[in-house]
Amino acid sequence: MWQGNKLRCFKFIAFILFLDLFVGCSAKIQPIKSDKAQLEYKTQVYEDLVSLPPPTEPIILVVYKFRDQTGQYKPGTGTTGWSTAVTQGATSMLIKALQDAGAGKWFTILEREALPNLLNERKIIRQTRKQYEGDAKNGSPALPPLLFAPILLEGGIISYESNLLTGGLGARYLGIGGSTQYSRDTVTIYLRAVSVKNGRIIKSVNTSKTIFSFALEGSVFKFIAFQELLEAEAGFTTNEPPQMAVLEAIEKAVYSMIIEGVTEGLWSFQDPARGRQYVKKYLKEKYATVYAKFDKNGKLKSIVANGEEKYVPDKQPRRR
Repeated sequence: MWQGNKLRCFKFIAFILFLDLFVGCSAKIQPIKSDKAQLEYKTQVYEDLVSLPPPTEPIILVVYKFRDQTGQYKPGTGTTGWSTAVTQGATSMLIKALQDAGAGKWFTILEREALPNLLNERKIIRQTRKQYEGDAKNGSPALPPLLFAPILLEGGIISYESNLLTGGLGARYLGIGGSTQYSRDTVTIYLRAVSVKNGRIIKSVNTSKTIFSFALEGSVFKFIAFQELLEAEAGFTTNEPPQMAVLEAIEKAVYSMIIEGVTEGLWSFQDPARGRQYVKKYLKEKYATVYAKFDKNGKLKSIVANGEEKYVPDKQPRRR
């Protein structure tokens, strides 16, 4: 009996040491570490938007509300959830993207989302001056008038499609295996510029951004001895933040509106020669065409992409 208790005691100590080792190593196998707060998140479109050449003159515009028009909520697990699928701060994102365009030289944005607060504050200033400093006739300076804009930006997030593409791969042999899973969502942005003078829609653009999620896991389920079972699992999941995808789509929409406005003569670059490079690059991306050419036998001959033809090498099987 003493030998049996001793053996069980050794097994218990070994199990505790194994758990301690596993917990100690868990902090070292984390794929992503927590970083400190950053000043600004830069998307893949940010550099193109900031590096735009300055315009002939800044464009004054206003943004009242850039709405979430999807009406979609996050999918719940058997319960009703009221969290929206996309961010509700798209107006702030749009204003930030407009300020970043051309390093802040393209647009002059006027505050309209919090217009009641702005008018109320101006009213408080006038009443305070009138009460404690006298009216404007006695030398108190009057408030300058509010600026008005000739262009109004409208639009919103019009769709958020979940699980447009899902899949995975897994394998297991003698209790040892692993699997991968992935899914793709898409968010779509519409942005239009409206003339305040006559209400005509000057330009309308739309962009979309994919949101990719990926999961990887591995597990072991195996008997290593009689009545002794080893079970372990590990894995990680990475999800692209939906609000960052919305930000990138908004920045791409602002970039597209600037370039397309230049092509239609609505506004212009201060340096036309430098601006033509951006216009050429944008039109090549917008009207990119890819098609294949086949010979008389139905065999793939070449692939034409953006006017450039690339021939496919003829790979014949080697004869022995």
